[in-house]
Amino acid sequence: MKRESIIFLGLSILLVLLFLLDLCSGSSWINIWYALQNTDSLDARILADIRLPKALTAILAGIALSVSGLMMQTLFRNPLAGPYILGVSSGAGLGVALVTMVGTIWVGSMVSNWAISLSAIVGATLVLLLVLFIARRVRSNVSLLIVGMMFGSVAGALVNLIQNYANPDSLKLFIVWTLGSLNSVGWSELPILLSVVFFGSILTISLMKPLNGLMLGENYARGLGIHVNRIRVMIVLATGLLAGGITAFCGPIAFIGVAVPHIARGIYHTSNHRQIIPAVALIGADILLICDVVASATTYPLPISTVSALFGAPVIIWIILHQNG
Repeated sequence: MKRESIIFLGLSILLVLLFLLDLCSGSSWINIWYALQNTDSLDARILADIRLPKALTAILAGIALSVSGLMMQTLFRNPLAGPYILGVSSGAGLGVALVTMVGTIWVGSMVSNWAISLSAIVGATLVLLLVLFIARRVRSNVSLLIVGMMFGSVAGALVNLIQNYANPDSLKLFIVWTLGSLNSVGWSELPILLSVVFFGSILTISLMKPLNGLMLGENYARGLGIHVNRIRVMIVLATGLLAGGITAFCGPIAFIGVAVPHIARGIYHTSNHRQIIPAVALIGADILLICDVVASATTYPLPISTVSALFGAPVIIWIILHQNG
């Protein structure tokens, strides 16, 4: 058996073990075997209604953010690029800010999780459409990157403006959303999230060959017969689906999309997207499950983005030191 196959098998087994550990761990330990035998018990209800959808969401989020981060690093040939670099997260944040901090003034009560998710989807989609419009009209990836960052900056400035006039309760609701959470996805939201990640992943798989060509530069890719502008639009669309979908339902989750591709390249010693995309997906799911186990292990559960940042920040520092070393 080849080295790559052994590593892939090991990561798959680790995924199953971490999934079971995530189901068991939390504010109280749950014996899965006991819960399955006593389906009417409190442990069984907690397992089925809370921990199972949360663990599945962690897997989907880990896959989506890691794969979208890999595509952004390949497109811009920048090792520090991530899934939120084109402003999709900022657009989602602006949508949530409008609903939580402006909408409550009109409605007079707290908004539902569905309203928050839908507003984030609308905000992320609008920014994505703007970026797609620009992507069809610029030839330089650097120009696209700058435009995406400007969209993100404008959305962030509008959010800050709204925060300045928000009441404390709605402001707290928005801040909680920005910290990220896997608990906000239940069985009613999970099929939608699964569909978004599925279609984004299928689109990513279809881009494996063009992504390999883009690694060597746009001119080389054109020499191979790759329609660079069209592929750029498809990459932005796939990233928007994956990163935007996760952000809409879970809020921003830091550093996973930036750090995991580097970990995968270090383990596999290759940048071939036919190998690295499945590896990134598995490693991303594994790491976010670990982050969820750590976040749930305390008396008061930590925001998932806090734990992922504590994991990802040292990796980013190592990347910068390694490049300048």
